[in-house]
Amino acid sequence: MASTPFVQLAGSVIEAMGQRLDAAKPTEEGLVVRTGDGFLFVFLEDPTKISLEAARRLAGGDGAPPAQLVVLTPGHLPLVIAQDLLRRDATIVEGQRFAELARQLGLESWLGEEPRAAREPSRRLLPSAQQLDEVMHRAQTWLGWGVPALALRFFRQAADMKPDFTPARTGIGGSLLALGLIDDADRAFDEVLRGHPDDLDARLGKAAVLGARAQPREEVALYRTLLAEDEARTEVRAHLVAALVDQGEWRSARVELEAMLERTPEDPQLRFLHAVALEKTDARRLGEAERDEARRLGLSYEREVALCEHLGLPKPPAPPPTPVAAGLGSVAASSEPPPAAPAPARRKPTRRAPAARARSAAPRKRK
Repeated sequence: MASTPFVQLAGSVIEAMGQRLDAAKPTEEGLVVRTGDGFLFVFLEDPTKISLEAARRLAGGDGAPPAQLVVLTPGHLPLVIAQDLLRRDATIVEGQRFAELARQLGLESWLGEEPRAAREPSRRLLPSAQQLDEVMHRAQTWLGWGVPALALRFFRQAADMKPDFTPARTGIGGSLLALGLIDDADRAFDEVLRGHPDDLDARLGKAAVLGARAQPREEVALYRTLLAEDEARTEVRAHLVAALVDQGEWRSARVELEAMLERTPEDPQLRFLHAVALEKTDARRLGEAERDEARRLGLSYEREVALCEHLGLPKPPAPPPTPVAAGLGSVAASSEPPPAAPAPARRKPTRRAPAARARSAAPRKRK
């Protein structure tokens, strides 16, 4: 059986996320928890000791899979098991990501770590508002890290704390949409709009739902409607660009990108996207010059590679090695490396319509 401390840690994680539990069952490998909204959380103490058959049994066996499977472990799953779970549309939170989740919830002592220094409380916020702010920060962090299953937990926790808090409600919709639960996301955005018909994030969410339902023309039309109401809405134009890029409408995307560049001419990612639009609209030389400008403004090679992969473009040639400064000889000056960021959670890409793919390519500004 899994150790008592690990089972207690897993239970504490679920409790700290404000989860309603339908069933919780300790197993030889850890703890299995089914929640009231159709999620199955599987905590594995030592993933190297679990067999493929046991993993499948924990994941629901041969019966109908749960709506969403989330596997959490302080270790790292063997590749064959991870691939099998990802084929079941699982979210995997392992290694450093699992440790960071425990730290965020104040459970680092279960990992044998010293408690993290508490954030200085804001003098402008009441304790309840401070707590809400912390929960929203966790939600946005996990959504930004590409783990919407955990983001959803925290957005829902924030909504329970303050039911009329629209950023939490729209965050729920966005997380559901990222998980591929399109109908649930649509209902979440509708709930916000019933009480706040002008809420921009909810209206943007409704447009994204249209894209996820393979209705790209309707999606673009809604973005254009929002822009007609206020042409200064940069975040709306960014969504419009992403939708146009998904459809291969590069000429229209170029027009919108140039409008955005009038406001933020030194944004390197916008410059890169504009370069691609130029190349796609028979202005290759201008596009090459624009790429160089994006690099000059700070676009890293790694980010350029990621954008190219996202857009289905060839990988750019690697930059030449930086020459060693004169007088330092053949050995570059050493420096203390920055702490490693938590490794990304492994998740199978959601089966979504093409219009939902390029959202991260266009920079977005949240209100």
